[in-house]
Amino acid sequence: MAKILDGKTAAAEVRSEVASEVAGLLERGVLVRLDVILVGEDPASVTYVASKERDSQEVGIESKVHRFAADVPQEELAALVGRSNEDTAVSGFFIQLPLPEGLDPMPLISSIDPAKDVDGLSPESVGRLVVGLPSLLPCTPHGVIQLLKRNGVDLSGREAVVVGRSNLVGKPLAQLLLRENATVTVCHSRTQDLPEVTRRADVLIVAAGKREMIGAEHVGEGAVVVDVGIHRKEEGGLVGDVRFDEVEPRAAWISPVPGGVGPMTRAMLLHNTVTAARIGPKS
Repeated sequence: MAKILDGKTAAAEVRSEVASEVAGLLERGVLVRLDVILVGEDPASVTYVASKERDSQEVGIESKVHRFAADVPQEELAALVGRSNEDTAVSGFFIQLPLPEGLDPMPLISSIDPAKDVDGLSPESVGRLVVGLPSLLPCTPHGVIQLLKRNGVDLSGREAVVVGRSNLVGKPLAQLLLRENATVTVCHSRTQDLPEVTRRADVLIVAAGKREMIGAEHVGEGAVVVDVGIHRKEEGGLVGDVRFDEVEPRAAWISPVPGGVGPMTRAMLLHNTVTAARIGPKS
């Protein structure tokens, strides 16, 4: 029976560390504030932002949400990004994605000051990650690495296979795994004989966004399996990209959905915010 990569416990550790650091900064007169730009009424985005507000309050981070109607002009959002970059009261901020149709997220994300880019998604932040310079790291990939390390999974010298090559998860995760001295293979929709490739993995991380695509035939005996996917079932409840009940008997470690990567993503946003407050420009 596989051991569970418990994201709730690991995330609680991160939040405790963040709360301690926030308290220390407040003692020195440094306020920590996270701003969110929320456009439209997408239910998932609204719920996600509300959870970020609760998380921030729990650790002592001030939170402000800038809410806009779905038909807001692109120029108005660009102006807010510019003001947020210059506002020394704002430690870090992010734009909740996806944006409504008709708005282009890339110019907005590209204009975020990397020192305040708590999502770690701007081209400059990504470039700094690739070349090994200090940067705020994308929350989900960093959360995966922390989930593994906090459960004692050593990545150095291990063969890691990432299924999925998105800019949000797959590509930056491959870079972070390389930082940990893993040997990395990235699979995608054009990969031939996917099970043959994934069975080689000591550590298999699935971030393809395709419900329950990975089964026992994809997993080598004793592998560590991390499921980044999350999908809502018609009958209720959530599942990931991995068929958990089928894969769990073959794995040494496996992350559940929910309760695995999700809590770590939220925790790493808090980590990035307090990091930005600590190292960013001060008034």
